Amino acid sequence: MNFKKDANIDMSIFTPIFSTEEDGDIAVADKVRVKKPSKYHVVLHNDDYTTMEFVIWILMHIFNRSQEEAMKIMLDVHNNGRGVCGTYSYEVAETKMNKVLSEAKKEGHPLLCTVEPE
Repeated sequence: MNFKKDANIDMSIFTPIFSTEEDGDIAVADKVRVKKPSKYHVVLHNDDYTTMEFVIWILMHIFNRSQEEAMKIMLDVHNNGRGVCGTYSYEVAETKMNKVLSEAKKEGHPLLCTVEPE
C-alpha cells in the first residue's frame, strides 16, 4: 500500500513552532500545537406532521437522551420551532443527522434535521 496525500485532510489544525539549529540551516519543529476541533449542533426543526412521540423516540434512541431530556427538547422544537439535540464534532453531528433523516424517511415523517456551527 502506498501513501497518497488526501486532499480532504485539514492539516491547518497543526501549528508547528520552528527553530533553527545553531550550526546550520535545518528547521526543526519544537512543538506542535493542536487546535480543538470545532463543535456543531444537531438541530431538529418543527413541522406540522411529525408526531411528538416520534421526536421523543429519535432523541432517546439516536441522541441517548433520557425521557425527561427528550421531552424538554421536543417541547423546544414544538414551541420555538427548533431544538438542539446535541453538540458534537462535525463528523459525529453529520452521522447523527443522517440517522435522524433515515429513520424519519423510513417512518414517513418529513422531519427536518440540520447541522449548524456552535
